[in-house]
Amino acid sequence: MSLVKLSIKGISYSQTQNGAYALILNEVDGDKKLPIVIGAFEAQSIAIALEKEIKPPRPLTHDLFKNFADRFDIAVKQVIIHKLVDGVFYSSIICERDKIEEIIDARTSDAIALALRFGAPIFTYKNILDKAGIFLNPNAAETNNEPQTVDDFLSHSENYANEMESNSSGDTYSKLSLNDLNDLLDGAVENEDYEKAAKIRDEISKRDL
Repeated sequence: MSLVKLSIKGISYSQTQNGAYALILNEVDGDKKLPIVIGAFEAQSIAIALEKEIKPPRPLTHDLFKNFADRFDIAVKQVIIHKLVDGVFYSSIICERDKIEEIIDARTSDAIALALRFGAPIFTYKNILDKAGIFLNPNAAETNNEPQTVDDFLSHSENYANEMESNSSGDTYSKLSLNDLNDLLDGAVENEDYEKAAKIRDEISKRDL
């Protein structure tokens, strides 16, 4: 699968959904945007990294990680948004120390906050951009029925997640790989959706027989 390089277009705040932020990633060699819903703390950390003139009086969590990595000669080489499951993006941080490369799993918002501090490039796979990428301009919206604003996106994202939910229920679980089932199970437990978690666990148990 081919990788697509992304840049950070900015962060937008929803006027209708309290506490919801959208991090807008831009396809470097194209017009598609990849918006990702993030929390207020992550939005603040990314915004501070984007604004070079803002220096917090004490290190934020991501600044602490950067200071720790610098002290022990650990470099973040790149970040890859490598998977989209049930409306959730999964990312990996590619690190290097003493010419040995390591891959660390991370939340996408954390991975991007660190990529900014290390000056590391951000990538995703083309199939993820094709699936979740949108156009945030009026002309594209008129022709493709794509959302134009962050609030439109958040509504679009919620509908997308609901669609993923319905497509991943019942007999459809049997069509998913074991890795995808485990990812769905982790997400269900994190969201305290124990009814869904039980159904997924039943399907995983069948595979273990």
